[in-house]
Amino acid sequence: MDRENDIDEALIKRAGAGDRTAAAMLVERHTNKIHAVCYRMLQRREAAEDATQETFLRVWRHAARWRPKGARVETWMYRIAMNICLDQLRKSKREAPEEAAPEQIDGSPRPDEALLIGERRAAIDEAMRALPPRQRFALTLCHFQELSNIDAAATMNISVDALESLLARGRKALRERLQPLKTTLTGRMSDGPTAHVN
Repeated sequence: MDRENDIDEALIKRAGAGDRTAAAMLVERHTNKIHAVCYRMLQRREAAEDATQETFLRVWRHAARWRPKGARVETWMYRIAMNICLDQLRKSKREAPEEAAPEQIDGSPRPDEALLIGERRAAIDEAMRALPPRQRFALTLCHFQELSNIDAAATMNISVDALESLLARGRKALRERLQPLKTTLTGRMSDGPTAHVN
């Protein structure tokens, strides 16, 4: 893991000196992770793409001023993405979010399985969207991006205790929101295809 950060540090230093190839390599190494965080936060593909692009533009603009100060390059990029997402959420707070369409699942599941998977994803996305942004970001970093609590806390510029508090409140809120749907979202898989036949 330290080797990965060493590579990122070398690339950010080169990018800060104007090396576009190094900047492109940073983008290539981190686009999927940054986009995933932005999508979890914003719940809209276009908004996530815009936030991802803006994140890397800011990385490029500020690369020359980056100093480790105990933080990883990836942590710094997540923090930039978080700030951009929080700004977008504040701007669009009064707008209704687009419906999350179920994505095509690899492996060609049966139609009833695909529907259930889409319903589960939509329910989780809706429950995540209802969380306060800081709880959503904490859960995204720890559960979807699989950052350690220490790295997630550093990304959010808060203590580990504060992060754990956000995680606990976020998990509790998700459980409460998803509990009424538990039977619907888990029971149908065991029903099998014959359950729909009259």
